[in-house]
Amino acid sequence: MRLEPVTLDERVESIDLMRGFALLGILLINMLAFHSPLSYIDPHTWFDGAGDQAIFTFLDVFIQASFYPLFAMLFGYGLGMQFLRAEQKEKPFVPMAAKRLTVLLIFGILHAFLIWFGDILITYAIMGFLLIGMMRLESKWLLGLGIMVYAIPQTLLLLILFAAVSMDPSFYTGIQEAQNSIAAYGGGTFAEIFRQRYDDWMYSNNPLNYFVLIVTILPFTMVGAAAAKWRLIERANELKKLWIQLAVGGFVIGLLLKLTPYIFSPNIALNYLQDIFGGPLLSVAYAAIIALLIQNRPVPRLLRPLAKAGRMSLTTYITQSLIATTIFYSYGLGLYGQVDLLTGTLLAIGIFVVQLIFAELWLSKFSQGPLEIIWRKITYGLNFDKSGKSNN
Repeated sequence: MRLEPVTLDERVESIDLMRGFALLGILLINMLAFHSPLSYIDPHTWFDGAGDQAIFTFLDVFIQASFYPLFAMLFGYGLGMQFLRAEQKEKPFVPMAAKRLTVLLIFGILHAFLIWFGDILITYAIMGFLLIGMMRLESKWLLGLGIMVYAIPQTLLLLILFAAVSMDPSFYTGIQEAQNSIAAYGGGTFAEIFRQRYDDWMYSNNPLNYFVLIVTILPFTMVGAAAAKWRLIERANELKKLWIQLAVGGFVIGLLLKLTPYIFSPNIALNYLQDIFGGPLLSVAYAAIIALLIQNRPVPRLLRPLAKAGRMSLTTYITQSLIATTIFYSYGLGLYGQVDLLTGTLLAIGIFVVQLIFAELWLSKFSQGPLEIIWRKITYGLNFDKSGKSNN
């Protein structure tokens, strides 16, 4: 007997809704890197158009570093659900999970080097391989170890940054690197864009940065897997008091931490504090608010388009990059480095609206998104009808 993909009647709409919401936030913040050399600039001073600072402040406080943790926790939650389902049906989990993650890794490599350097799928796949080795741990151990793996190195890194700021409070700005990015993406050949994309990926994924990625993303997936074992989302109505506490506490404390660069003078240490500790708390608050809202009968119907975009999250994520790079790179409209934050933000909202419409139309005929169909076909080797059930 083989493990098969989740069918429509087994899906949890709250999870799809959270994924859709996370994808909107990810697009809003990724848009800054789609149209500007974000890796090499001080964003507090680079965006200086009319209204740019107000928009940047909103994005920085409510969006930045608050949606990738949510998506990572949902990734861990999904892997945890697959583990529980395999155990329930007494089927092997590790071989099929490893196969799924290998296919995801391939998608990530193609995305990172042929579309956009800011790919997160490679990291998710690698973290997933680490997570499946811990999946038999009890929920409390997954949660406790996840918090330790996150808090200890992040606190040490934060202390190092505060020590560095005491000697030099200025942000690093790579003027030459920023100019290279604008020249390559805005007016370069495909080969020049490929080289710049590779250089940017290597800049973000050097050994030190990748260590930070591991101790950042892996704990989120561990927390998500622990939550899946407790079935916290499925039991949201039963655990309403817990979710209210997470919503209120996460939002208040997270917002205070996210505001620290604006309460004091911004520097790299305070930015790290707001992102690394404030961002995840807001993530938890957002998830809790959605889990509570979904209990009200009219809400799922109103937000169903968002849930459908989340149901085809791989397609939604990669097509965001395809559309945005076509708008900004030279092989498309060549607008890289030429738009202000208002224009970029409105474009992000417009792209997401188009994706909502596409998800609605596509899922009226198919049970999965186009890339999800390919992913599942390679993984399971099954044929699906429109209901999402195996024909094998």
